[in-house]
Amino acid sequence: MNTQPLDDVVLLPAHELASKIHGRELSCREVMQAYLAHIERFNPQVNALISLQPADVLLAQADERDRQLARGHYLGWMHGLPHAIKDLSLTRGIRTTLGSPLYRDFVPEHDGIMPERIKAAGAIIIGKTNTPEFGLGSQTYNPLFGATGCAFDPSRTAGGSSGGAAAALAMHLVPVADGSDMMGSLRNPAAFNNIIGFRPSQGRVPFDDAADLFFDQLGYEGPMGRTVQDTALLLSVQAGHDPRAPLSLAGDGSEFTAPLGRDFKGARIGWLGDLNGYLPMENGVLALCEKALGDFKALGCDVEHATLGFDPARLWDCWRTLRNWLVAASLGKHYHTPGKRELLKPEACWEVENGLRLSASDIAQASATRTDWYRAIRRLFERYDYLLLPSAQVFPFDKSVHWPTEIGGHAMDTYHRWMEVVIPGSLSGCPVANVQAGFNQQGLPMGLQIIGRPQADMAVLQMAHAYEQVSQWFARVRSPLLVAR
Repeated sequence: MNTQPLDDVVLLPAHELASKIHGRELSCREVMQAYLAHIERFNPQVNALISLQPADVLLAQADERDRQLARGHYLGWMHGLPHAIKDLSLTRGIRTTLGSPLYRDFVPEHDGIMPERIKAAGAIIIGKTNTPEFGLGSQTYNPLFGATGCAFDPSRTAGGSSGGAAAALAMHLVPVADGSDMMGSLRNPAAFNNIIGFRPSQGRVPFDDAADLFFDQLGYEGPMGRTVQDTALLLSVQAGHDPRAPLSLAGDGSEFTAPLGRDFKGARIGWLGDLNGYLPMENGVLALCEKALGDFKALGCDVEHATLGFDPARLWDCWRTLRNWLVAASLGKHYHTPGKRELLKPEACWEVENGLRLSASDIAQASATRTDWYRAIRRLFERYDYLLLPSAQVFPFDKSVHWPTEIGGHAMDTYHRWMEVVIPGSLSGCPVANVQAGFNQQGLPMGLQIIGRPQADMAVLQMAHAYEQVSQWFARVRSPLLVAR
């Protein structure tokens, strides 16, 4: 057993830590020292943080933050907080590999919009969080840094593609974490590590790293936290219009600093479950999530079974087409370059090859299907205020396995079919939060997706906060790695 106590500094929720820094109850140097010692002690167990910066450089930055405070110069709520950026986002002066050997030594000359905003809010970038190659697959492994383990069993996957971020949060290696989500990458790893993950509305968090800023609208960046309040505060930094992202929503993100408390008596919730038996689920997933519905009822919500009112097979076909097309567009240059194709993992090549076979008519039809789904989900929101369904179809699995090939005897025909449960939320463009649903008999976590109306990000965060006050899963169950070796 590990009898050495944990430092109280790293156990503080991010908003409380920020308050103590602002009030000068804790110096930025003290905070950085506490986190660096904790990282040295626990990061090797899960392999969540990568490309860590030299300690003396980070402590010098912390000292500068302290001097700024002494001069009355407070940069924002993240002033002096250690922060690690997901390794898909550009970070000036810090290696950004995208989990690929093709970018092993790539050091960007500028920050992406999100890292730029996080720095401007006062955070100190300590390194990156691990991610699968190009973010493809809900399992965080790559040939550069290896696999990231689940905070509740490091022999199992942390999920992905924000797996490094999720495991780092659950292990208290960072106060909050950023991530991105195309196919559940903020939701699946949050579910696998008993934390909060929030996929914002389309356009809520501006993004300008992609080659295309108009058609590429499947994946969004967003926040993760150990509490909903911390998650909302990080979103307040990430969100807001930027002219570099032409489809970004108006606003400056300040709305997400407002109190989250709200009465939900009479709120109407539709439970989608396994989509009327369409989705195969590992034994125990549905039962755990259905038990969690009791906490929504305790809030005074009216919960009833709901149906999509839309053929889920159409959604899957639409998803595959659009994803194949976008991946082919982004990775095609590597696929067609001699000497580079063999450095792409097989799943990336499969995406590109499928994308290259698509016609313009295929893309147009998929886009029309997505439009039909948006109209269908809007009809659902005429009856319900929120929709719920599991965040994953399986519990965290062996991290040496790249992806589950079957669920409950049902064969998975692609490397990502086992995450089909996130597709309704992804294709809708609506805000979706993962909240904790509890643990199975093996002590492995699961989560629930809360889907809200289009652009109703604050309403989803408020519901997630209310549920958190009743369920208290993070406060009740800490990673066993933090108390035993």
